Amino acid sequence: MDAEKERSGLPGLVTESASEPPPRDATSDEIEKLPHVIDHVPLPAWTAALIGAAERFGYYSIVAIWQNYMQNKRGLHPVPGALGLGQWTATAISNGFYVFLFLSPTFFAVVSDSWLGRYKTLLIGLCLSLCGSLIMFATSMPAALNNGAGVPGLAAAMILIGLGVGATKATISPFIAGDQYPQKKPQLVRQKNGDLAIVDGARTLQFLYNAFYWFTNIASLSSIPATFLEREFDFWSAYLMASGSLLLASVMLLIFNSRLVKIVPRENKLPKAFKVLSMAARHGFKLDHAKEAYQMQNHGIGVPWSDDFVDELKRGLIACRVIFSFAFFYLAITQMFNNLISQAGQMNLHGVPNDMIQAMAGVACVVFGPIIQALYNFLAQRRLSFGPMARITVAFLICGGGMAYAAGLQKLIYSTGPCYYAPLSCPASNGGQLPNDVNVWTQLPIYVALAIAEIFGLVTASEYSYSKAPRGMRSVVQAMVQLSACLGALMGMAISPAARDPFLVILYAVVAGVLGLCAVLFWWRFHKYDKIDHELSNLMDDVVSDSEGSK
Repeated sequence: MDAEKERSGLPGLVTESASEPPPRDATSDEIEKLPHVIDHVPLPAWTAALIGAAERFGYYSIVAIWQNYMQNKRGLHPVPGALGLGQWTATAISNGFYVFLFLSPTFFAVVSDSWLGRYKTLLIGLCLSLCGSLIMFATSMPAALNNGAGVPGLAAAMILIGLGVGATKATISPFIAGDQYPQKKPQLVRQKNGDLAIVDGARTLQFLYNAFYWFTNIASLSSIPATFLEREFDFWSAYLMASGSLLLASVMLLIFNSRLVKIVPRENKLPKAFKVLSMAARHGFKLDHAKEAYQMQNHGIGVPWSDDFVDELKRGLIACRVIFSFAFFYLAITQMFNNLISQAGQMNLHGVPNDMIQAMAGVACVVFGPIIQALYNFLAQRRLSFGPMARITVAFLICGGGMAYAAGLQKLIYSTGPCYYAPLSCPASNGGQLPNDVNVWTQLPIYVALAIAEIFGLVTASEYSYSKAPRGMRSVVQAMVQLSACLGALMGMAISPAARDPFLVILYAVVAGVLGLCAVLFWWRFHKYDKIDHELSNLMDDVVSDSEGSK
């Protein structure tokens, strides 16, 4: 036994016995003191991640060029255009689309968890997005635009794409990280070098979410060829590329049908959850008062749910409170797809499409994603805590810094000729041909900051919402992430009247200040959950795998 203590490098830690060598379930002492490593990721999880990445390729090919498509007129501006609706209207429509897109996952999450299952819901989502993309392709053709099909086609496509992306967002993350990889209890294992370690299902889940996010950001680079196709050949060519990618994603999902794990929906737990919440509200707004022991002792009645379900629901509600704090975060992130594209159009482009610069956020995610994952591994190997609440707080601070930089850059644009506070709109601009003399690549730090903030924040939010959600309600809780994004888009619509010159400095500065305040309030309110994260994840209890219901 002393030899085992010495080999572990942790004095006093009993790591294994002769009768029960590793691999085996780890004890709480071992979980506390041994380094944590990532489990083997099954091939179906990687396949599902590639399908999700193909869907993102098509999605970003569409939305990356929408601001130009809506805002600018055809042939009358140094940047491409089609409908000529103006920045204010285009930004309002864009935010309206995001409100719809972020609301729709809630509906599809219920459908997925209680009726169709995640596989079928995902397939429906891909087909809806493909139909919307084909409509954009058909109605963006020059002949269609000349005959007034642009606005009706845009409206129909936005509805279909909003529904399709909503179905995808409600299902893809739990489909990859939950269905294809059933999370396990912490296991004691011996590594190849002879050292003992803990195979950590929670860390594996974190790795899967980071890997999928890395895949999707590689896919988001589709905005680069889309912007060049838009400029060189017109919008229809970019929408054709998007349609091809969405068709590929749909076909891949069908081809790998037999290899992917598909969870059969069992009981619809939403009605039960509402009954628990209703009973808790009637008895002091405490969930523990909805448990059977309390009800029997104080009211002499039984309840049709277990205490474990109440505890799961409690953790799920904690996750929801954390997730809804992201509303202001999403207010900043959505600026990448509207106002920051317009800001680039006010600057010297030096041959680069104005809506291509936002693709640098995807490049930054591809570069910094593995670096941040290596940071997580480094800290975990040394048992240094960097919990979800700490990561999200850092995300708020970095995002606020990016928006503060955007405010400073907008001030620089207004301080530079030829048009100063009226870029592209004064006589000196030669009919909108000469932007203010600021290099467009000075925008790059904004996108780098927002990308790093997304890695720390949005990936953590998805991971947290899945790991804390009640089994059978994971798609629903995952949809709460999108609902917080919906609130951010609504706030974007509310401030859209200020999204015009000369008020943009104030707009960016206010968003930056709000994010800084959110970081302080978030840490003050939620930092305690990092200290009890293992307890909330119920790592020491038996984990009932969702795969028991697979077919």
